[in-house]
Amino acid sequence: MQEITKGGNTSLTALSEDSGSVVVSLGWTSASGAGDADVSVLLLDEAGKVRGDGDFVFYNNPAAADGSVQLLGKTPTDSGDEDRISLDLTAVPQDVVRIVVAASQYGDARFGDLDDLRMTVSDRSGEPLVGFSIDDAGPETAFIFGELYRRGPEWKFRAVGQGYETGLAGLATDFGITVDDGEDAAAPPALPVPAPAGAAVPAPAAPAAVRAAPSAADASAAPAVPALPVQRTARSPRTTKKKTTLPRAAGKSLAENDTWRQACLFPAPTLKSDREREVRATSILLSVMAQVPELGRRLTAGFGAPAGRMQTFTEVSLPHGDAPRRPDGVIRVERAGRIWTALLETKTNGNPLKPEQVQEYMDIAARRGYEAVITLSNDVALDGVPIVDVRIDGRRKHKVGLWHLSWAEVAHQAQMLLLHEGVGNPAHAWLLQELLAYLRHEQSGCHGFHNMGPAWVPVRKGVEDETISAGDERAVGVVESWERLIRQVCLRLGGELGQKALPVQRARRGSDPHARRVAAAERLCREGRLFAELRIDGTNSVVAVTADLRTGRIRTSAEVAAPEGAYPLATVKRLVRMLADAPADLHVESIVEGDNGPRGTLERLRPEPGGLLPANGAPITGFRLSLIKGMGSGRGSAETGFIRSVDAAVGRFHSGVLAHLAGFEGRSGRRG
Repeated sequence: MQEITKGGNTSLTALSEDSGSVVVSLGWTSASGAGDADVSVLLLDEAGKVRGDGDFVFYNNPAAADGSVQLLGKTPTDSGDEDRISLDLTAVPQDVVRIVVAASQYGDARFGDLDDLRMTVSDRSGEPLVGFSIDDAGPETAFIFGELYRRGPEWKFRAVGQGYETGLAGLATDFGITVDDGEDAAAPPALPVPAPAGAAVPAPAAPAAVRAAPSAADASAAPAVPALPVQRTARSPRTTKKKTTLPRAAGKSLAENDTWRQACLFPAPTLKSDREREVRATSILLSVMAQVPELGRRLTAGFGAPAGRMQTFTEVSLPHGDAPRRPDGVIRVERAGRIWTALLETKTNGNPLKPEQVQEYMDIAARRGYEAVITLSNDVALDGVPIVDVRIDGRRKHKVGLWHLSWAEVAHQAQMLLLHEGVGNPAHAWLLQELLAYLRHEQSGCHGFHNMGPAWVPVRKGVEDETISAGDERAVGVVESWERLIRQVCLRLGGELGQKALPVQRARRGSDPHARRVAAAERLCREGRLFAELRIDGTNSVVAVTADLRTGRIRTSAEVAAPEGAYPLATVKRLVRMLADAPADLHVESIVEGDNGPRGTLERLRPEPGGLLPANGAPITGFRLSLIKGMGSGRGSAETGFIRSVDAAVGRFHSGVLAHLAGFEGRSGRRG
């Protein structure tokens, strides 16, 4: 990968033959784990201006109409998070000569609060081409990381690193977007929700709005660009075509009794063998991907597939040596006469992928000029690294990307579309519902990560008996399984909430993942605990999860800041009142200038909330909330297994505690 400095440029075409479709990654880390930013992309003409509102791509408008730009969302990395953007440069209109990639923050957040600001451009096989690090960020609330621009028939990349203290509004104005006066023009727009059918769309009350300025030639005929509301917590009505989502409340059943089973499009109870499960699951998924374009696009865009017409195939015979090979599936996408092809190898029921089999498919794909091999199994990949190791022949000019999907990721994307973002056709919503029903069926074998591995039981017993020693390689395997489990918990929780949920990594960018896991394994052997943190979009708290193998208990906890300027007694009373429906065994602890203060269970504090006040009158800076539950011991995902107990603990903490605290930190009063 070529590293360039601020102001430098390089030709993408010269760096890779596969640069027609690239993935841009914007990354950063935060010491607190709570720092974040929103990415945006602007398509500019020769005058350096957007042609219209569709040229401003951000999370309220996550894809260009022609499919040339699509925001892929956040991906956890070993050292933080990355926001990824898919750019199909072959589909960019000819009158677009520059593509600006930027990010913005809201409220009091500044880019100087983030560490390791970095932009990376990779080709469609996932091979990093060029990287640019920013080390001079300060009070800016918006930043242009870099831009891609045309030079004759090729595309080039320039490292920009330009900041704006005036936020998104200042950045947008420079590129021909008109910003209306409002309360907070630097705040990001709200996420859209579908409007009721036939309902009039009300205009937001005095918002700051970002609008593309029409040219003089068509100013009189140009339609009004929808205003972008400035409050993240506010939700504006969608002004585009209504999308279909699954109703929150299920309709009344016509069954005579509860034993009647509703008919399913994809039945699962008759499956007898692993081979049957693999064939059935592959065929069902590929057929739904081809029929529901929103799902097909979501599952393939991150692998370099263009936005186009998709066809899928199963049990395809491909020549290879003495005998043909039959991958479980083939995905083909056509865009502007170009065909993108990926081979699919599927495993279900926890069966491992076979490296020699994947190697054969990589060789076949390279010889036939295919772009990717995708593996799909119950396992969850770490750090974006494929599950299996394969040999890459560096002499081949054509590079093939090796990517991995988990069944949990498939279910997550289907759930996001079905429950939160919607699809354009009611029949497509029904297909997604049937797909989810199949994936969740106990016989499907598609339940995601569900086995802590063979090292789990001996390590757990070694911790209990205090016979395990530091340096035991089995402990490293348990730590890796723990990371996979936490990532799957984030997928499930994010799908239910419709919010991003990501693991928090506090390691510095570029640190060695294996060395970090070895250090965590040594702590496990020494202290007997597994530890992780996760962050949920829309909350200010980081959820800490600790599994204590010595005591057999799981602790989930979070710290919330006390509102500034409020009476201490009024603050604790308000906290206890907001937790009226929280579990009685919730532990609440006052934080006094970074130290521990009074504590007690919610059951004891409800009649006497003043028990949280420090006896010496010291100011309370926040509260630490914790729930403790028993830990499953089995390595699997059965009712008494460890995986199920961790998942249940995180879900209970969010629904029973954090969900009740919305707005607690933001409200303040007078201090006497």
